[in-house]
Amino acid sequence: MTNDERYMRRCIQLARNGQQNAKPNPMVGAVIVSADGRIIGEGYHVRCGQGHAEVNAFASVRLEDEPLLPEATMYVSLEPCSHYGKTPPCADLIIKKGVRRVVVGCIDEFAEVQGRGIRKLREAGIEVEVGVLEKECQELNRRFFTFHRENRPYIILKWAQTANGFIDDHHQPAQISSSFTKMLSHKLRAEEDAILVGRVTEEREHPQLNVREWSGPDPKRLVIDHAHPLNLESLHAHNIQSLIVEGGAETLRTFLIQGLWDEIRVETNNLMTVTDGTRAPQIPANAFVVCSKDYDGHRITTFRK
Repeated sequence: MTNDERYMRRCIQLARNGQQNAKPNPMVGAVIVSADGRIIGEGYHVRCGQGHAEVNAFASVRLEDEPLLPEATMYVSLEPCSHYGKTPPCADLIIKKGVRRVVVGCIDEFAEVQGRGIRKLREAGIEVEVGVLEKECQELNRRFFTFHRENRPYIILKWAQTANGFIDDHHQPAQISSSFTKMLSHKLRAEEDAILVGRVTEEREHPQLNVREWSGPDPKRLVIDHAHPLNLESLHAHNIQSLIVEGGAETLRTFLIQGLWDEIRVETNNLMTVTDGTRAPQIPANAFVVCSKDYDGHRITTFRK
């Protein structure tokens, strides 16, 4: 691991602290390193409307370390902004502070940035390197990037199934998840903006779709049917960057057929079988496993395109 990669990993670690409150802005972390390799400042984007990661990193530099800035390197997981929004451009602040070098994890795909921040830094004579741990930095804000690139939320399809591939027992609701995996489901709900089920699931199971086993905000609750189809443009207009689709089977299959998914999370209860019921959806051929974990007989597998 190079020094640049080591400090960028710290940026990513810091950025994740803004997972809840930075929305709808991206999660960003920043680290300032002196010429002798000492971290003299670091920060992350804490809350939308407040200072960005770069601002907080500079603010954390002690007075006695400020003379080190002209020979320092700033690491930032996402390209510094170059436009006026709720806060001034971070690229201007970096130029004003006079650091020698800036290392950027990935380009910001947001229309008002898209390379302009990097160009502004280079035009000011600052050495800029782009693409250190690029995939990891893009992964961090995959919801933000999907939202701006596709004009829709990042869509997570989710279901629990028995060992032999059913999502209920003789077409009646069944407790497939354990108390622990149920808690993990509520953790996911707290992290995403909205959750959706079909009308049949709503009428048959009356799911609460809230956060009861975890700490955090409830996702926005959505129910669809043929009379009330999903309007992705409306979700985009309301700044909903991520959507969990929890069922039922036909609703999940509709999303799969239309290719409207970015991630699939399947919990399999390997200790439970039933003789009849509703078959779980088929995993698409273009899905690949990114994570698989076991929890006392329950396996949670995450797929992406």
